[in-house]
Amino acid sequence: MDFNPCMKHKLIRKMVREFAETEISPIVHDIDHESRFPWEVVEKMRPLNFFGLQIPKAYGGAEVDSISYAIIIEELSRVSAAVGLCVTVHNSVGAYPIVRFGTETQKKRFLPSLACGERIGAFSLSEANAGSDAGGVETYAFQDGDDYIINGTKIFVTNGGICGLALIFAVTDATGRSGRNAGVFMVEKGMPGFSVGEIEDLCGMRANPVSSLFLEDCRVSGIHLLGRPGDGLKIGLAALDTGRIGIAAQALGIAQGAFDAALKYSKERQQFGKSISSFQTIQNYLADMSTEIDAGRLLLYRACACKDSGNSFGPEAAKAKLYCSALAMRVSSLAIQIHGGYGYSKEYDVERYFRDAKVTEIYEGTSEVQRMVISRSLLSRPV
Repeated sequence: MDFNPCMKHKLIRKMVREFAETEISPIVHDIDHESRFPWEVVEKMRPLNFFGLQIPKAYGGAEVDSISYAIIIEELSRVSAAVGLCVTVHNSVGAYPIVRFGTETQKKRFLPSLACGERIGAFSLSEANAGSDAGGVETYAFQDGDDYIINGTKIFVTNGGICGLALIFAVTDATGRSGRNAGVFMVEKGMPGFSVGEIEDLCGMRANPVSSLFLEDCRVSGIHLLGRPGDGLKIGLAALDTGRIGIAAQALGIAQGAFDAALKYSKERQQFGKSISSFQTIQNYLADMSTEIDAGRLLLYRACACKDSGNSFGPEAAKAKLYCSALAMRVSSLAIQIHGGYGYSKEYDVERYFRDAKVTEIYEGTSEVQRMVISRSLLSRPV
């Protein structure tokens, strides 16, 4: 049966919203407070193919269009941004680079276990001296026959504490050791010399196990090299472009969740003998919040449409990520303001939305980096 695309997207939104409200909402406060990854939710997401969203059907994935993907991430993040983060990082920067740059042998080996959620993917670029400066990577891969021996430390790795497969960026140039000559290695959990550090105690996204990854004389075979030596920057930029769509969707979900909570509270909270939603200031807040959310959604969907059309979508993804992350901060802040003192209490969800929102302006490229991407695109156009 053929569906109108809008009807298909509405059905997807309804299905994921029901799942998130039923399976995640009852535990969202506890997993945030306890910094606990909800494996019980993962078990229920696996048969729904949430971990194969960007993986072709030939390898067990769902192969959904980008707007459907964005809707799924938004609806998960509307309830728990940490769960939405796990799913988007796994799909966009964990699995997608293998889909795009892997050989057929690599795809058959690695994608099925990622698609079914048997292994969770991670993307490991950041180091102590390499954040926004991707060329500053110091992790080094020395070729030994047909193998590579990797040494280095990655920090702030989303899904790091649970990853079964991590994409590791490491310098492969034996002479210059320049991060611009990096390669990407698919390192599997359990490989000798590969270990996970302590889970970070973070301000937000506390139910996602962010950690460091350590590589000490970690030997990998040639099949674990994605692309060719020196392709790291190309692969990384392509991964980040699609990753920014996911983070924009996550930020949009945070904003929508905060807005929904604020709207509900404004109708219930009584002051001066009437609900605060009757006050013009509160109405103005709500109008601005709703308008900005709609604007962010349109920017996001445009980036999705550009990606699915096969055209370059980097600047569009950067604009969506820049705007939606700032939107999440503005809306969650106003949601707290509408709640007043209660908004500052951990008994209410809006303080969690506010904590979760901030990091969307940092990872997958800071807001400053997004502006660089956008401005370079503008300045490269002929006058």
